[in-house]
Amino acid sequence: MELEWEHVAGPFSRLTEGPAWDGNKLLFTYIPGNQILAYDPETGDCTVYRENTNHTNGLAFDMDGRLYGCCSGGRSIVRFEPDGGTTTIVDTLDGQPLNTPNDLAIDRQGRIWFSNPWNAGNIDPSEQQVIARKDILRADPQPDGTWTCQQMTFDTTGTNGLLISPDQRSLYIIQTDPDGDRELRSYPILDDGTLGEYIVLHQFGRDHRGPQRGIDGMCLDSEGNIVGAAGNWVSGPGPMIYVWTPTGRVLETYPMPVGVEGPTNCAFGDYDQGTLYVTSGQGHLIRTRDTGRRGWIMWPPVRSL
Repeated sequence: MELEWEHVAGPFSRLTEGPAWDGNKLLFTYIPGNQILAYDPETGDCTVYRENTNHTNGLAFDMDGRLYGCCSGGRSIVRFEPDGGTTTIVDTLDGQPLNTPNDLAIDRQGRIWFSNPWNAGNIDPSEQQVIARKDILRADPQPDGTWTCQQMTFDTTGTNGLLISPDQRSLYIIQTDPDGDRELRSYPILDDGTLGEYIVLHQFGRDHRGPQRGIDGMCLDSEGNIVGAAGNWVSGPGPMIYVWTPTGRVLETYPMPVGVEGPTNCAFGDYDQGTLYVTSGQGHLIRTRDTGRRGWIMWPPVRSL
């Protein structure tokens, strides 16, 4: 399905990520510039929302409209406060420093699920990886205002984007291993908060050129479908947006426009959640209203059409 795409910001030097709608503007991270940028669809202006973000990647709002991010350079999950300050939520697991948190999803209980890969390019070269595994972790708020951190997956060898289903009963994750499986997985969230056995919703293969890139980031539409940014021209069918049902059936694919060779993440935005925004490894922010879909987010409330 061919869509009409509009370039609305960038390209910057490289790598935009973390799109999240705040009710008025589309926030996204410019990782090499250590900035969160804000695109205003009413005026077309793109301005600096936060500086000195220390290579923050993924962004997400909780049910109360508080903004959290994966601070890769600080090896932590942080909250961006309204007064301009930054609060560290967690930066260790069992007393050991986190790797470089990449993406996050927040459930209705305020628990922050996040991926913890190792991206050495986002930190000081003198720092070392201590946690060998690259699993999904979770930060849980405590009654006294502190947070705990625990490991949630034990069968992943590389993790990237993740989502919580609208009914809060499934965790969708991207298993991405440079030397192994690149899959979209669904884990049931059990009543005690742990995860059950996963099922593979989609597996990316390889051809004579090598393994496909797989998915980088994802969002949800209003029907609970998974919308993912995946692929490049190194192998496979190329860079595009995929739409999967919760059971893994591919509903649609949207090829990227010329110049956008590696989509990194996607999010629905605008007041009706009817515009799909996409970031890229080349530093773009592009958008389309041609999907006929609307996004699903916990916050802010979505206006009716």
